[in-house]
Amino acid sequence: MTETITSRPVRTGPPATPSLGGLGLFTVLLAAALPLVDFFIVNVALPTIGADLSASEAVLELVVAGYGVAYAVLLVLGGRLGDLFGRRRLFLGGMAAFGLTSLACGLAPDAWSLVAARAAQGASAAAMLPQVLATIQATTSGPRRAKAMGLYGATAGLSMVAGQILGGVLVAADIAGTGWRSVFLVNVPVVLVGLFLAARAVPETRSARPEPVDVPGTFLLAASILTLLVPLTEGRAAGWPLWTWLSLAAFPFAAAAFFAVERRADRAGRTPLVPPSLFAIVSLRRGLLLMVPFSIGFSGFMFVIAVALQQGAGLGPVAAGLALAPLAVVFFFFSLAGPRLVARYGTRVVPAGAALQGVGLALMTLAAWRSWPDLGLVELLPGAAVAGAGQALQLPVIMRVVLSEVPAVRAGVGSGVMVTTQQSSLALGVATLGTLFLSLVPGMGMRDALVTTLLVQLAGVVLTGLLSLRLPRTIA
Repeated sequence: MTETITSRPVRTGPPATPSLGGLGLFTVLLAAALPLVDFFIVNVALPTIGADLSASEAVLELVVAGYGVAYAVLLVLGGRLGDLFGRRRLFLGGMAAFGLTSLACGLAPDAWSLVAARAAQGASAAAMLPQVLATIQATTSGPRRAKAMGLYGATAGLSMVAGQILGGVLVAADIAGTGWRSVFLVNVPVVLVGLFLAARAVPETRSARPEPVDVPGTFLLAASILTLLVPLTEGRAAGWPLWTWLSLAAFPFAAAAFFAVERRADRAGRTPLVPPSLFAIVSLRRGLLLMVPFSIGFSGFMFVIAVALQQGAGLGPVAAGLALAPLAVVFFFFSLAGPRLVARYGTRVVPAGAALQGVGLALMTLAAWRSWPDLGLVELLPGAAVAGAGQALQLPVIMRVVLSEVPAVRAGVGSGVMVTTQQSSLALGVATLGTLFLSLVPGMGMRDALVTTLLVQLAGVVLTGLLSLRLPRTIA
C-alpha cells in the first residue's frame, strides 16, 4: 500500500507587512481628530462653565491647561509603549479611556472634578494619538503613505478649527439641558463607533526591536514640560506668585539634565525616550523647528479670537464659533489639493502658504481695527478664508516632512516627538499669546489688545516663512 504525502510549501523570508485599508485609515484619522477637537472645543464653552460651576478664572485656565499639559507630558511615553506592547492594543486602550474620561468631564459635579477629569482625558489622548502616526508609518509606503500623511495633516488642522465651531453650536443647542456638558459627552458615542471599527480594521504592529521604557528620561521630560507650561498658563491668573518664577528658573536646568541623560543613554547603545541621534535627520529637525512657531500662532489665535468675539464684540457661542467657518472650509479644500501641489512644487508650497497666512492675518487685523466692536463672520470672512488657505499649505506638509525619513522601527518614538512638539507648542500659544492679550486688555481696551496680539502673531508667521526656506526641497 502506497501512501501519498502532500507537503505544504514552506514560507521563507520576513513576514508580510500588515496593510492599513481605507476603513482602517478612516478609523485612525477619526481618533486623531478627537484629542485636537477637545483641546479647542472648550474655548467658547469657558464662560458657560465658569457661570455654572462658579469657577474662578484661574480654575478655568486649569480646565484648558490640565488637559494640554498632561497630553504633552505623556505623548512620547505613549509612543514608546505602543512600540513595546503593540500599537493597536494601546490605541484601543487609549480610545476606551478617552471615552470614559470624556464621560467623567461631562458629569463633573464641580470645577475641580472637571480639572481632574480633563487631566485624565489628556493622559488618555497621549496613549491613543501616537499610535495613529506610528500605524500609518508602519503599514503604508510610497504614494499611499504620502496620501495618508496628507490626510492626517488635513485632519489635524481642520479639527483645531472645527472644535471651536462645534463647541459653540453644542453649548447653544443645550441638548436635553446638558449645556456645556455636551461638548464632552459628544465624545462617548464617537468613541464607541471608533472602538467597533478599530477592532475590525486596524492591524496590530509593534517595533521589531522594542526597548524598555526610559524611566529617568520620562521623568526629566515631564519635569521640563511642567516647569515651562504650568507657570506660563497659570501665572497671570494667579498674580505671578514666587513659585511661577522659581518654576521658570528651573526649566533650563531640567531641560539640560534631560538632554544629558538621553545623550548618555544613546551613546551607551540603549534607546532613550527621545534619542538625540534622531535629530541627526535633517528633515525631522528642520520640520520640528518650523512646527513650533506655527502651532504657537495657531492656538494663540484661536483662544484670543474666541475671547475677543464673546467678551468684547458681544457675540454668542454659536456666532463666535461660526465666525471662523470660512477658515475651516477653505482649509479643508486646500489641504486636499496639497499633495498634488507638493508633488509638483515640493516644499516650496510651505513659504507660499506662510505668505498667504500673513496676508489673511493682516486682513483680519485691519477688520478688527476698522469694524470694532461690530466684528463677526462678514467682517472676518476675507481674512479668515485667505489665512485658512495658507495654513492648509503648511501644516500637512510640515508633518510629512518631519516623519518622511524616520525609520519604521522608530515610528512610535518619531511620531511621539512630533506630536509632543506640536501639543507643547499649542499649549504654549495659549499661555503666551493668551496671556499677552488678557494682560493688555485692562490698559489698552479690547480692540487695541486684539490688534496688538494679532500683529505679534503676524511676526511669528514671518518667522515661519523664513524658517520654511530651509526645508529640504523634496519629501522622501
